[in-house]
Amino acid sequence: MAKEKFSNDISIKNKKASFEYQFIDTYIAGIQLTGTEIKSVRQGNVNLQEGYCFFHNGELYIRGMHIAKYNEGNYNNHDPLRERKLLLQKKELSKLEGNSEEKGLTIIPIKMFINDRGLAKLEIALAKGKKIHDKRDTIKERDVKREMDRGFE
Repeated sequence: MAKEKFSNDISIKNKKASFEYQFIDTYIAGIQLTGTEIKSVRQGNVNLQEGYCFFHNGELYIRGMHIAKYNEGNYNNHDPLRERKLLLQKKELSKLEGNSEEKGLTIIPIKMFINDRGLAKLEIALAKGKKIHDKRDTIKERDVKREMDRGFE
């Protein structure tokens, strides 16, 4: 029996996150999904823009991540905005929980992807919100880089 390799072409990114936040530390977490949710993820129907992570009873959950309803799903279809449990090792959870208690730090989703075993993974980051002048610096650096790239072509 041959092993089936899954395609890794599913990669949903939160483009707004790098502009709004400065990443301190990143983690790869598993995510608990139902049957219709994983099918919808494989179709790429996920929005991470409004998502954020929080702790409840020592476990990490994500709220605000929108996974669209599966088209071929029936009455057993999932709720698009339900809270989903994130799966990390205990050591990583305790480190994250301690760091997230600091003022101004939050845990946000950066990217969702399917690994080579066919499991949905979520890249999360411990992040600090940028100030307005930091955002201006980011825009300025991006514009300078774009001009440099144009100049050499």
